[in-house]
Amino acid sequence: MADHDDDLAVSKTEGFKVGEKKTLQEYQELDKDDEAMIRWKASLGLNPGNPIGKAGDPNCVIKSLALVTPGRENVVIDLSNPESLATLKDKPFTIKEGAKFHIKAVFQVNNEVLSGLKYVQVVKRRGIRVSKDQEMLGSFAPSTTDKPTYEKDFAEEEAPSGMIARGHYNAVSVFVDDDNHTHLQFDWSFDIAKDW
Repeated sequence: MADHDDDLAVSKTEGFKVGEKKTLQEYQELDKDDEAMIRWKASLGLNPGNPIGKAGDPNCVIKSLALVTPGRENVVIDLSNPESLATLKDKPFTIKEGAKFHIKAVFQVNNEVLSGLKYVQVVKRRGIRVSKDQEMLGSFAPSTTDKPTYEKDFAEEEAPSGMIARGHYNAVSVFVDDDNHTHLQFDWSFDIAKDW
């Protein structure tokens, strides 16, 4: 995985500064009479219900990634289980060349607001980087009994096609936030083939 570390560097937005970290209680009390602030806090999804995170839980738990293709059953990768994470690289799934698809992430946020969650993915073929993608997922309030998980759909993509594109690919993915805290990093693989 070390050969991917430089590739996984998250690009920074010029001029953007990470705000001061606050507890959920501080956010709820923040400018509670300011209409614009009330709308902003609602946009964070400060959810009704009881918090489900417990003391000591990681702030963000990535549950799964799914490959969503119209007309086909989703290919779901369980990311919540260390045993399944360990086998992802050795159990590639197949993507049909030229197929349109998108990725869907499911995750849980515990105990405090998660600021600026991003997904970064580097794909290599025969050791040569062929792509690097970065998707901003956003900022999220802690999960509650009324909203236990978040789902985020990524932008639609199209698999490469042609004889040269077909074959085996290795990838490494990371979920990282504005504080540069890595919530999950894992290796996986896939094959591009003429058919499913």
